[in-house]
Amino acid sequence: MASRRLFVVTALVAACLPAVSSTATGAPDATVVVNANAGLATVPDTAIGVNHAIWDSQLGTNAVNDLLGDAGVRMMRYPGGSYGDIYHWKDHTAPGGYVAPNTDFDTFMAGVRRAQAQPIIIANYGTGTPQEAADWVRYANVTKGYGVKYWEIGNELYGNGHYGANWEADNHPDKSPAGYARETVAFAQAMKAVDPTIKVGAVLTAPANWPDAIVGTGDAASWNQTVLSIAGPHVDFVIVHWYPGGSTTEQSLASTDQVPDMMYLLRQQITKYAGPNPDRLGVAMTELNATYGRNTQPGALFAAEAYTSLLENGVFNVDWWNVHNGPDKASTIGGQPDFNDFGLLSSATCLPDGACEPPLNTPFAPYHALKMLSLFARPGDQLVRAGSAEPSIRAHAARRPNGDLAVMLLNSDENNSRTVSIDYAGYTPSAATPTVHTFTNGATEVVTSSDGSATSRTLPPFSLTTLVLRPSGQAQLPTAPGQPTGSTTDRTATITWPSVPGVVKYEVHRQLGTISEQWGETSGTSFTAGNLNPGTRYTVNVLARNAAGAVSWSSPPLTVTTGSPAESSCTVRMSNVTDWSSGFVGAVDITSTQAMSNWTLNFDWPTTRQQVGSGWNATWTQTASAVTVVGSTRIEPNGTVNTGFVGNYTGPNITPTAFRLNGTLCHTTS
Repeated sequence: MASRRLFVVTALVAACLPAVSSTATGAPDATVVVNANAGLATVPDTAIGVNHAIWDSQLGTNAVNDLLGDAGVRMMRYPGGSYGDIYHWKDHTAPGGYVAPNTDFDTFMAGVRRAQAQPIIIANYGTGTPQEAADWVRYANVTKGYGVKYWEIGNELYGNGHYGANWEADNHPDKSPAGYARETVAFAQAMKAVDPTIKVGAVLTAPANWPDAIVGTGDAASWNQTVLSIAGPHVDFVIVHWYPGGSTTEQSLASTDQVPDMMYLLRQQITKYAGPNPDRLGVAMTELNATYGRNTQPGALFAAEAYTSLLENGVFNVDWWNVHNGPDKASTIGGQPDFNDFGLLSSATCLPDGACEPPLNTPFAPYHALKMLSLFARPGDQLVRAGSAEPSIRAHAARRPNGDLAVMLLNSDENNSRTVSIDYAGYTPSAATPTVHTFTNGATEVVTSSDGSATSRTLPPFSLTTLVLRPSGQAQLPTAPGQPTGSTTDRTATITWPSVPGVVKYEVHRQLGTISEQWGETSGTSFTAGNLNPGTRYTVNVLARNAAGAVSWSSPPLTVTTGSPAESSCTVRMSNVTDWSSGFVGAVDITSTQAMSNWTLNFDWPTTRQQVGSGWNATWTQTASAVTVVGSTRIEPNGTVNTGFVGNYTGPNITPTAFRLNGTLCHTTS
């Protein structure tokens, strides 16, 4: 059994931190914990992106591209959402849509280069052909030498009418997911025949977002399963879009709490269906926007929180919809005018009621959030765990190659400043005054100063704040271990990682929120942790220690899930009979080697957002996430009984994998 030591961050602080001044006095409103030992994803150079549309007359202007470059935008998507499936690049036309002057591909690429960004291009699947897409690749990368790396095959093709709703142009006679997948293979093959170095992406649906998990008429499986099974071996990344709901700041921010489960379930689908070496498939979130306060501080807070949460969970590109879009309705939110405009920049349009947006290209609040993100997390930085128990205070952190640490703090309280103390593990900030970037409600820019303390801050109401800290001392650290791999049983997890020269020990840490549980240490490159809970998700990092005692950055994270016993006196299979993306009918088959006249089945939902609505062939009850199923139908020796339920969910619907029948842990099948 692995030795276990719980490292409570606050205890470490007392031993490690130098005395530094504080900007807050008295008891803090919240404690923020930053754990540099709990590594998350590394920030790619494609992280911060936006959508740019051919109907936007400002697409090619220096003013707009300079604004995007100043905000740190490093990916620009073209030609714009559903227009991608009607746009013909050769003659710069979009039949049925409006094309603004000076928005052709070459003009777009000039703007991309001016902003020092990269393009991501939507190849016309809906009304185009593989040959048209291949010709575009040839023009872009052979004729012009633009080096366009990322290409999507169409936009939101699940919206082509196959599932009922119809907003996406699709001229193909077969509009099923299988039809899209087969054609995507043809697109990828034609395009890569021109330039084998490009990356081709296939359209998926975000878990728990329509039509995820729905099986259409005549289909054998859902959109994601079908597309991954057919196209997965032929593409390089997958594309999802996300427009979460929420009618308040709190609800909008709370929607981001679904991101870890969303990405976990999407990765499960990729691993299960995409064929060999599924980890090679990246995930791009090429459309994202808020529902509440799109042009004001709630939208900025959502943008900062959503981008960072997605990047922490391994998404390589997040693109805001849109640069310009236009007003919908005027209101006042947090004392500031809001136009429900999806754009980052003002279109200077007036509504019928006389309300007018500010002058053309005036940045809305989410624009400044993107700029804050570029100041907080730069390409090559490693995101690490940070957080707060206070709902109105959210925190993220990033460790930089030069030893600096950036901490981003969100105060979503519209009316009150909040004092926070900041505790650190795995990092000791110097006594030097931190660099501070602040964006407050109604501000027209991010303000930068040098003031205060690394361990105590007062956060203005409705604000974003980033601290950039220097380390105490500059000891040479060992190289961090590479990506670990793992395997599990119901009670164990074996973690393996690449060796690091000059290292005498490796430490294996499990992430427990913002603190770490050290499972153990070894001089080898493999470690087995025992006495784990069946059906449980574990995220771990490996750290390297040299002979001088210096400890490296953490490895990239590895998430493993323990399963069920290979053998048991009972077997349980839970299946999804039908699904409508917010609820489903589930069936449960229970087999036992022993006769049972009365039986009780227990399991826990993996998330707090799943709920049993009603059940049959047994009595179903739920307390918190724990479900109890009491049956009176006799189970004969080696016989099976069936029961079922209606389940409701908000966010990803992850199937439980640990079931106990009359207290015995059962083998689980899928």
